[in-house]
Amino acid sequence: MIKLKSLFSIVLPFFLLLNCFGQKPPLEKSIKSTDSLDHAPWDILLKKYVDEHGNVDYAGFKKDTGLLDNYLDYLADNPIADTAEKEERLAYYINLYNAGTVHLILEHYPLKSIKDVFRPWGKDWVRIGSNMYSLGEVEHEMLRKMAEPRIHFAINCASYSCPKLLNEAYTASKIEEQLERATSHFINDPSKNKISRDGVELSKIFKWYRDDFTKVKSLIDYLNTYADSKISQDSDIDYLMYDWGLNEKR
Repeated sequence: MIKLKSLFSIVLPFFLLLNCFGQKPPLEKSIKSTDSLDHAPWDILLKKYVDEHGNVDYAGFKKDTGLLDNYLDYLADNPIADTAEKEERLAYYINLYNAGTVHLILEHYPLKSIKDVFRPWGKDWVRIGSNMYSLGEVEHEMLRKMAEPRIHFAINCASYSCPKLLNEAYTASKIEEQLERATSHFINDPSKNKISRDGVELSKIFKWYRDDFTKVKSLIDYLNTYADSKISQDSDIDYLMYDWGLNEKR
């Protein structure tokens, strides 16, 4: 006769397995820790196919999809731990998001807009360790939870109104300077925002993610941290139409 304790030890794991079936395990339980990752392959591709304005040569990039696949596999096989330094995590997920977005476009190229792709941010196809995630999850569940609003100027959605795709990889050692540069460039880019002392027309990024920019200060205070033309506190804010056209040279 099986003792009750022995029966419990057999049945309990079965019920735990049923309870977890169909659910993604918590990220920190499915990843390993890493001190440093090599983003040089992504850096080489960016320098080769992205110009200083963020325009992407997708036709040329398509010839190197194998190298891009290798880089995404490298990131997938070396997932970053939640206990890693914030700079390492930011560089990992920003590069993963951007490389993943380029990969998505190349899979469907030629096309006019990322919105021509079915559920571009909702489909689980980005591998991290043994789990699959969507680009939306990388942005909202990983990057935004780091409470770093400047990520919105670093990740690129393959569209003209998005912040430009930097033609260099983000790295932990340079992440602070890179985020500052990307933020300042985007806010002061007249094709993204039209800023004067008494009138402001902003990218809809500031509307969609307003809460991320106003946890500590007002939106105008945040903008004035970087804006070349300072904005008065009583300025009216309007939002520009968002151009979802593909970010390649016109």
